Amino acid sequence: MGAPAFWDNPERAQKHIAKLNGLKKAVLPVVAFRRKTEDVAVMVELVEAASPAERETYARELTTTVAALVTELDELEIASFLTGQFDRNNAIFSIQAGAGGTESNDWADMLFRMYTRWAERRGFTVEVQDVQAGDTAGISKATLLIKGENAYGYVKAERGVHRLVRISPFDSNARRHTSFCAVDVVAEITDEIKLEIPESELRIDVYRSSGKGGQGVNTTDSAVRITHIPSGLVVVCQNERSQIKNKASALGILKARLYEKKQDEQRSEMEKFYGEKGEIGWGAQIRSYVLQPYQMVKDLRTGISTSDTQGVLDGDLDRFINAWLRAGCPRHRNKDIQMEE
Repeated sequence: MGAPAFWDNPERAQKHIAKLNGLKKAVLPVVAFRRKTEDVAVMVELVEAASPAERETYARELTTTVAALVTELDELEIASFLTGQFDRNNAIFSIQAGAGGTESNDWADMLFRMYTRWAERRGFTVEVQDVQAGDTAGISKATLLIKGENAYGYVKAERGVHRLVRISPFDSNARRHTSFCAVDVVAEITDEIKLEIPESELRIDVYRSSGKGGQGVNTTDSAVRITHIPSGLVVVCQNERSQIKNKASALGILKARLYEKKQDEQRSEMEKFYGEKGEIGWGAQIRSYVLQPYQMVKDLRTGISTSDTQGVLDGDLDRFINAWLRAGCPRHRNKDIQMEE
């Protein structure tokens, strides 16, 4: 960066700066943590050398400091698991209602709210690419772009089928219903990944946007639907007023999904990515959210559970994501992960 010709190519320079910032975010917290542990070592010596009257005060301070370090160490450990090729990238996040009709559409809407709140808690930016309303209530499908450092690394843990059990608000007899929704996550690919799609393989349709947005959106043919004919993948984008911008966003999402599909075909562990999700129905879920007859959210992959269902539906998902990341790490694999309420 100190070279005289560094800014001759601004685009290349920005990539170098972004890479440097990413490395700093990985290294500097570890350096800062090491300094804190050195300070704790000094505090231990002070406790040992202090008089009996002062020792209790120093010991309380030492206990508080160590407790804070344990929490910080936990965060550093989770961050160390995000070493995949695309973990640092933005995430393209989709919710699809499954078996259950109106119930599943409402469940998809609840998941939309839950993940939006979780992303906001972590400081991520959420851009709604497309939302398709349900016939009676809720949504049938939604696509979000979650932007932020390690967004894909964290949110990939949520890929799979999610099951809800509750007393239906749409059933006049107040019966218990089970609903399913599928969550799919792919990484937004960068310019470093070259993937060319021939025009002959694409069918591009434009139509009027639906949903919220006022006359500026709903009276123009700005929405874009792109169908990749060989694979059957369909991508819709209608969040922008400009047809050109929507087309560019849709192409970006399509490329990401095609690249992910290509990678999946080369993997022998088909439980990952698309293979893990399977059918959107019974026996395929990764997590169950039970609101009746008792309150519990349980992740079936890691065994983590909690009775704080409202907190989870308000976006408190880190316990599940962190456990999944730990379970996938070699030094934590095959360990029983348990949480006491």
